[in-house]
Amino acid sequence: MTTARPVFRFCGHLLEMIAAMLAGMFALAPLWALALPGAIEQTDVHALTMATDMAIGMAAWMRVRGHGWAGIGEMTAAMYTPFIVLLVPYWFGAVSAGVVMTGGHVLMVIAMAAVMLRRRSEYTHSGHRLPRTVVRIGAVVLALAVLPVSVGAAVAVVNTRSEYPPAPSPGAPAPASRPYDPALPTAVVVLGAEGANVADAFGPFEVLAATGRFNVLTAAPTAAPVTLTGGLDLVPDATFESLATRLGGRAADVVVIPAMPRTDEPAVLDFLRRQAGGGALVLSVCWGGGVAAAAGVLDGHAATSHWYYLDGLEKDFPEVRWQRGVRYVDDGRVISTAGVLSGIDGALRVVERLAGTQAASAAAEAVGWRHYSPGAPLPIPVQRFGAGDAIAALNLSYRWDAPTAGVLLTEGVGELELASVFITYTEAVYAARTLAVSSGATTVHSRHGLTFVPRASLGDAPRLDRLLVPGAAAAARHDAPTTHDLRPTYLHAAPGFAFDGPLRDIAANVDVASAAWRAKLLEYPAGDITLAGRGWPWERTLRPVVLALAGLALLLGGLAVRRRRARRPVQLDGQPAPAAA
Repeated sequence: MTTARPVFRFCGHLLEMIAAMLAGMFALAPLWALALPGAIEQTDVHALTMATDMAIGMAAWMRVRGHGWAGIGEMTAAMYTPFIVLLVPYWFGAVSAGVVMTGGHVLMVIAMAAVMLRRRSEYTHSGHRLPRTVVRIGAVVLALAVLPVSVGAAVAVVNTRSEYPPAPSPGAPAPASRPYDPALPTAVVVLGAEGANVADAFGPFEVLAATGRFNVLTAAPTAAPVTLTGGLDLVPDATFESLATRLGGRAADVVVIPAMPRTDEPAVLDFLRRQAGGGALVLSVCWGGGVAAAAGVLDGHAATSHWYYLDGLEKDFPEVRWQRGVRYVDDGRVISTAGVLSGIDGALRVVERLAGTQAASAAAEAVGWRHYSPGAPLPIPVQRFGAGDAIAALNLSYRWDAPTAGVLLTEGVGELELASVFITYTEAVYAARTLAVSSGATTVHSRHGLTFVPRASLGDAPRLDRLLVPGAAAAARHDAPTTHDLRPTYLHAAPGFAFDGPLRDIAANVDVASAAWRAKLLEYPAGDITLAGRGWPWERTLRPVVLALAGLALLLGGLAVRRRRARRPVQLDGQPAPAAA
């Protein structure tokens, strides 16, 4: 035990240092963003300011611990030296930004450990005990944090996994047979084996299909149904292998790359490289830009992506000239778009180039997109997180009671109408857990011939809290069967763009803040629709507060029990100790 204690103290000091560094980084980083709004995004400036933040946090904690200035100076040097060493070859183009950031952090921890070993007497003897006040404050902070953090993390994992719930059956029904005209250009929407973003895929799909000027197919590594956002299972029209046979070995004319749960599926990346190398026009949508960049097809090109991911993409793929503030970037053989609904603008640009502006204008009208800009992309705000976006954390970590909503699939439903439901209620908002259901059919086909596999029929579905019915045609027929004593909600009964109804429904039945956050992530033009409902979910806001108070109550209760036991008279030889005089 005597030998182990110094080792435990040393490891404990190291963990404390890392925690203090992280605290300094998160506390001070926003100040740099305000002071250096443009330069902070540069790799070298970002690395040095981050080292400064960590050094300040670490130095402050070392003073609390009672360490001398010499030790603090050496530890500060350990923060800066790895980054300075790696920035020199970075400035000469010998290493990438990713190597600087990743290598700098790894070498920094090694340098910290080396400094601690050099002064191991400071980190292993018991002289540097924390003051009692600091211990008490730390215990209170820990008690306040443990339940909100642990419960919030568990709920966040469950909610995140619900975005792409695995299909209950691996069955692979055949896709519907659709006409294929070899005289028309072929556009392929690429799907990953582990899923794809339903709106990123269906926005361009419906735009291109609505023109009647393209063969539009979906393709995946295998013939198995692909799970799209929210649990919508799509049977791909072709596998990568069968598509090559259909095209006679040549590349497709257009390849659409939506966001996928993984950016590193080897079959997908290899397919994209072969298509781009064969001369296909590449259209990446939203986070699909990360997939395209991973495949290398954006190297040397100007490109854009969703504002949420651009900072990371700039660090991971410096070979791409990333741009902000535009709905799409047309750079020759590569067209890339900003977030989600900007994929419609990117697809309209493809139509302009291959079929003309008149065809693009007609396609925009057909899908109800009111923001078509012929010949050039519209500017969009350079989005950042705002105070109201705290709703994102509340929904992710403390919305554990989302209702289960059956989404009724009906024949001839529009692809964007389907996408508007399955993505709007699930990803990033978690307003409902969606379940694709049918009136009894084992497969359902969309307006332009896509084949879907419902996960249940209304007759045998599990308990549903709501029944959502997408599609203007279904709303006009009002033919949803009554089941589970639920009144169907026809989301597209009113005219307008497909996403209007779901956003209004979330505002009315959940809260306006969640609907506004969802619209911001969708890159839906601000002010396009009016959202009415309660402004903020105060009861959800109180959940982490109640959990924190419960943790504090447990700490105080435990301390009270401990004091009571300490005051209990000690028995000697079976006789009670004499009571205090």
